Amino acid sequence: MSTLDRSVAQRVPRDVEGWVTWWRQAEIPVLAETAQQLEALRLREEVVDARLLAECIAADPLMVLKLLVQISTHRSARHVTDTETATAALVLMGIGPFFRHFGPQPTIEDRLADRPEALSGLRAVMDRARRAAGFALGFAVHRMDHDAEVIHEAALLHDFAEMLLWCHAPDLALRIADAQRLDPTLRSATAQMASLNVQLAHVQQALMRAWHLPELLVRISDDHHADSAQVRNVLLAIRLARHTAAGWDNAALPDDVRDIAELLNLGHVPTLNLLHELDS
Repeated sequence: MSTLDRSVAQRVPRDVEGWVTWWRQAEIPVLAETAQQLEALRLREEVVDARLLAECIAADPLMVLKLLVQISTHRSARHVTDTETATAALVLMGIGPFFRHFGPQPTIEDRLADRPEALSGLRAVMDRARRAAGFALGFAVHRMDHDAEVIHEAALLHDFAEMLLWCHAPDLALRIADAQRLDPTLRSATAQMASLNVQLAHVQQALMRAWHLPELLVRISDDHHADSAQVRNVLLAIRLARHTAAGWDNAALPDDVRDIAELLNLGHVPTLNLLHELDS
């Protein structure tokens, strides 16, 4: 157990600042598949380009986060504009420097090897994030949004604080999951406040700012800006991914389809057809 694990187990941080302090010190593990693919690409470094490397990273929310944190916190003063996507970050960093900085990666499978229930919980969040990102990108492309790639990334990273909780405080993550399983009407924010003293959304926003992540990404990821079409794009993609995680018969789906149809300026049937196409 790491120092972070022991500290959280002994004393849950009291506020957002406490959680930010813990997680700014924490190692971010990645999927074993990502780690293996990166090692295979390392052997072919001379023929690897940013596009190929980005394709390897893009399916792993925690690796995307790790890359953006590195580039944002170590950005040269000469680069006054934000590097808003993983591909742009790789172009800026360069392939050689990427491999020199990111050696063999720690994995979530190793970290949670003795906690299969926590690994399952984390994988479920990551799977949902990937589906939400696919929906968000599809909505953005339909809307002809020039920031479609950033919207995709915002959806992929929307729940990264929950992923970090599963990695570094699995007992707390399981406590919240159990509470919501016993009471399906229990809202996530309420369950989080009871176990963590904070809402993860607030911790996440504070972490993104502490890490100096791109302002556009931070804004699109902020649920409080739901008056923005880009934020609604992300929120509706997240809602749809949650409600269809176990199939397309969730009672909340009619409301989701109605709101997505309004966002996309489509009728009900064309919207349903688009959603199933995006999920195929």
